[in-house]
Amino acid sequence: MNEYSLIGKRVPPIDGKVKATGAAEFTVDVRLPGMLFGKVLRSHVPHAKILNINAERAERLHGVRAVLTGADLPRNKKYSLFTNLPELYDQTPLAIDKVRYIGDEVAAVAATDEWIAEEALNLIEVEYEELPAVFDPYEAMDPGAPLLHEKSERNISRTAQFFHGDVDKAMKEAFYIRVDRFKTQATTHCAMEVHCAVAHWEQSDKVSIWSSTQSPFKTAETLSRYLDMPLNKIRVTKQFVGGGFGGKSDGLFPVDAIAALLSRKAGQPVKIVNTREEEFCTTRIRHPYFITIKTGVAKDGTLLAVDSKAVADTGAYNSWGPAIIGRAGVQVFMGYRLQNMRYEGHNVYTNHAPSGAFRGWGNLQMRFAADCQMDMIAEELGIDPMDLRLKNAHESGDVMPNKAWIPSCAMKECINLVSENERWKEKRDRMEAGRGLGAGIWAYVSGSRYNPHDATAAIIKVFEDGTATLLTGATDIGQGSNTTLAQIACEELGISVEDLTVISGDTEITPFDYGTYSSRVTYVSGNAVKAAAEDVKRQLFPYVAESLEADISDLVAKDGRVYVKGSPSKGMTFRDAVKGSLYSKDFHILGRGLYTPPTVVVNHETYEGHSSPAYGFGTDIVEVEVDGLTGQVDVIRISGAHDGGQPINPMQAEGQLEGSACQALGQSLYEELVFKEGQIMNPSFLEYKIPTALDAPVIVNELLAEPDPGGPFGAKGMSEGSIIAPSPAIANAVYNAVGVWVMDLPITPEKILKGLKNKENQDAAA
Repeated sequence: MNEYSLIGKRVPPIDGKVKATGAAEFTVDVRLPGMLFGKVLRSHVPHAKILNINAERAERLHGVRAVLTGADLPRNKKYSLFTNLPELYDQTPLAIDKVRYIGDEVAAVAATDEWIAEEALNLIEVEYEELPAVFDPYEAMDPGAPLLHEKSERNISRTAQFFHGDVDKAMKEAFYIRVDRFKTQATTHCAMEVHCAVAHWEQSDKVSIWSSTQSPFKTAETLSRYLDMPLNKIRVTKQFVGGGFGGKSDGLFPVDAIAALLSRKAGQPVKIVNTREEEFCTTRIRHPYFITIKTGVAKDGTLLAVDSKAVADTGAYNSWGPAIIGRAGVQVFMGYRLQNMRYEGHNVYTNHAPSGAFRGWGNLQMRFAADCQMDMIAEELGIDPMDLRLKNAHESGDVMPNKAWIPSCAMKECINLVSENERWKEKRDRMEAGRGLGAGIWAYVSGSRYNPHDATAAIIKVFEDGTATLLTGATDIGQGSNTTLAQIACEELGISVEDLTVISGDTEITPFDYGTYSSRVTYVSGNAVKAAAEDVKRQLFPYVAESLEADISDLVAKDGRVYVKGSPSKGMTFRDAVKGSLYSKDFHILGRGLYTPPTVVVNHETYEGHSSPAYGFGTDIVEVEVDGLTGQVDVIRISGAHDGGQPINPMQAEGQLEGSACQALGQSLYEELVFKEGQIMNPSFLEYKIPTALDAPVIVNELLAEPDPGGPFGAKGMSEGSIIAPSPAIANAVYNAVGVWVMDLPITPEKILKGLKNKENQDAAA
């Protein structure tokens, strides 16, 4: 086993000090000379034609420098984050022809202070012709339903359909078939930093944007296409980000584009910061899903076939919905071995706030349904639920039905470890009244490729004194990727983390990276960083080899030195090696690294479904206590075992796993955006409840250090996927405690009491 200096070590965050002292600068902290403040006028109706906008009174208000409406935008042009798929373009920074949800952007102003800007909004007169609205995705698909986007027949923006094997034949051979329906709710990200942007459109027609974003390069790319601007005239800089969780991964958000266009019109920098209510009502939310899943199994519990359907409420605009609806179907078979499956999913427009990416990316919804049903099947067959999971779990080298190859998988090890830790066999059927144990699994991509050219680059510049700077486009949104990438670079170079500076997420300075989503940073960006460090050594080692009269292949870099393998005394410090190389050869060391998730060929067979180079896996066991009189659920303990390959930084991984568990707790038990005729009724932390530290249960996680063959030092992703398992585990534990299945999230006391009442009536009738 490799003895690493930094990999697997609990290295403190490299930005910990500036964050702890308040010195870290977030986008909301950016101040520019002459900066104006922007505000956005939003629709108060869910669906209407815009007949006229009169902004004359606002323009005359003292302190107003610019007013922006749809008339100022490029005509007949729309955009989406899928820049290579024009058929999915469905949004403009401001509504031009009509509004499609309550909160849609209609006009914007820039003024010398926020209060004047707010007053100016009240002076803008908008004449609407209200249109029929639709809020139920099934009703939206009716032939006579009002269309949000005329090009999308029956309001379906994208349908994902695929099948593998012979589902009908397998169902006929099945010993037991079960059909169930599940529903998941709309939730929101609740990042502490709201969406915000500062833009400065210079007289040279170059625009600089500071944005709270997960994908600065996507922001630049989308704005470039929308405004027909060259990329060298657009600079997007990511500051420190106060949370994203997928909600800031769209690339170009309206606030980014509006701030830029206001700045162009006013001739001064403009800042726009969402209010908390705007954050709740106008950004992105988790898709509500309506799921039907039919599963056929053999008598011994072997999964034979799954036939599933899903309808997702994508709201007024696409965002990530077209990709999520497809990925949700893949999730049905990602955790368990299965050769026969069929899936049909519809991403449907409604007059609700737009849905988009949220940690778990459609998989949380489908896994909730599939893993609850696993427990139901286990009960019908008289099989222990963990034994059923163990029997069907993936192993390394398995091929999924879509021809995706799994290079590494410790799912069975996770199941066995967490079962042993929590004494599953001993405790589950001997719990006190009202107490229950439940289990769930997660399986998730690690570096998923949604673009054939999803390449990521990194650059390492080495200075004369042996210190270095890493330039990476990867976006640290608080998850600690800058620290992770620093550990990867420094491990390869054999230097300390203190000797490396990381500059990330600046489209003008750093090399290209698509952004932080789909658990790609550690694997994809990490491989690029490792390659850049290897390139540094390729440039440095010839001088050392010549100086030491050694073969280049025998040299290693470790603990601040470059020396001959097996003979640490025969070498020199990294600093002396760099200085000597620079002075003797008169050139600078600039390491470049590139990584693209590869097409996989095993035994001369190409695995065309292999969109991700690796997959993470894990299992959770949850213990709950349910009050039979009130229906109140208390989660006592969440215990997990997780296969994220070789952990780069166990401390950071554990923190992410704990945060993921708490986020899942809210998703499972009480978070829900409540809509009434398109209006969100609980747009604040007063009414929308999220877990606090006081609500957190005991959380125990074990990391299986099972290296992945393609990951940087064997690492792969785990923190995003780990949000998936707790929801079905909690639902299964509630059933184990009181005998009631709650098949629509959140699992509220009212639903449990209703289930207990129905159970009581059924028992009485029997």
